Formats: sequence, structure tokens, C-alpha cells
Amino acid sequence: MVHALKTLTFVYVQREDRVMAAVNAGHADAWSCWLTRRLSLAILERAPQYIESKSDLTQRAPANLRAEMASFEREAAIAKTAGAMSVTPPEILQQSANVAGLADRLSITQQGEGFRFELLDLSGNGAAAVFRPTELQRVLQMLQGEVVKAIWVVPAAHPQTAAASADPKLLRN
Repeated sequence: MVHALKTLTFVYVQREDRVMAAVNAGHADAWSCWLTRRLSLAILERAPQYIESKSDLTQRAPANLRAEMASFEREAAIAKTAGAMSVTPPEILQQSANVAGLADRLSITQQGEGFRFELLDLSGNGAAAVFRPTELQRVLQMLQGEVVKAIWVVPAAHPQTAAASADPKLLRN
């Protein structure tokens, strides 16, 4: 069953050495899963380039200014979505951790003017939503914050991984 993603919280749990994604935490349709280091880093490495490639504003900018334009869009998105942020109580996060499965796939695809964000576990359960570009930037920033807490590092792109990055299996555990 794929739940409609309404709220999302990422939290690094040192004991698990994983990031938990708590979807709709504290509600009847709550669902959660563990993101491994490998899956988290893969999405953080590839998603910004994908979003940049879909941005009209960034693509219209001269090639030598595209990185700055993408950075500007990212910073504007974080500022614009700041008011939507809230804190999930620790006891609710603990409930989510107790039932979390292992994430198998996290995918981001363009859908209309937005991006479909889908997270599935090994049994095919999951959560999905269509985010506006600003919302997706915020979600990635939230995940990045937990990766920083975990002291995981996004690896530099290697020439041989650029060709392989189109393979969706690389975003699976």
C-alpha cells in the first residue's frame, strides 16, 4: 500500500546508523522506513542535478552561471518553505522507529509542474506525493541535514558513475 505523503520527518538514529523517514507520523496513515547511507547519498548526489535540468530559470541562464542560478533557486526555496516546518515530538518518532521497514527505493520523477517523490520498502509499501520544486528542495535539505549529523559525506562524482547514474537499480538497497 502506498500512502499519500502529507508530512515527512527525517531523523538520523545513531543506534541504527540509518536515517528514518517518518511519513504522516502520529496519524492513522503513518508509515516509516530506514534509509541506508548508500540510498541517502545516492539521492543527494543525483537529485540536485536532476532538479537543475528541469528548471526553466536555470536552463535559460548562460552555461557559466547555471550553478549560481541553481544555488539561488535552492536558497529561495528553503526561505519560502521555512514557515511550513514543525517539530515532531520524540515519542511519536519512537513509535515510527519501532515499525519502520527497510527502504528499497526512493524515486523522483517529473510530473506536470512538480516532482513525484516516492519511497518504497522491501514489501512494496510506501508513500508518495507530488511536490512543487520549492517543496522538493526543502525535502532534500532536510535529508542533507540528517546526513550531516551522521557524518556521512556525499562522494564526488566519478566519470564512470556519470554513465551509470541513469540506472534506477543504483538507487536501491
